[in-house]
Amino acid sequence: MENRNNVIEFILLGFIQNPEVQKVLFVTFLLIYIVTIMGNMLIMVTIIASQSLGSPMYFFVTFCFYRHFYSTAIAPKMIIDLLYEKKTISFHACKTQVFINHLFTGTEVILLVVMVYDRDVTIANLFIT
Repeated sequence: MENRNNVIEFILLGFIQNPEVQKVLFVTFLLIYIVTIMGNMLIMVTIIASQSLGSPMYFFVTFCFYRHFYSTAIAPKMIIDLLYEKKTISFHACKTQVFINHLFTGTEVILLVVMVYDRDVTIANLFIT
């Protein structure tokens, strides 16, 4: 039987070691995160509530709930670590963050391609008729 050293967690080292600066960054990034989440919710509510935004392109924009997932995949851990002295993340949590970020970023790209195609078909139909 051989001795194996498996990585179970990563130690996150930041550029800033000053606790006062970390508190300022905590407040700053927390506000940015809250504004991002509230902005995404506002977009969804506006499109759902408005009768004039009924085209398929806006239908796909209502799927911006996936933005909550990739906004929430990494930011909360980073924000919380600004307050803790021991900044670590488990290997599985790191893999999960990377997976969620790639999955929902890819989803966004696919939805943007669908919305561009919808606009392209609309514009082409305008010139044909």
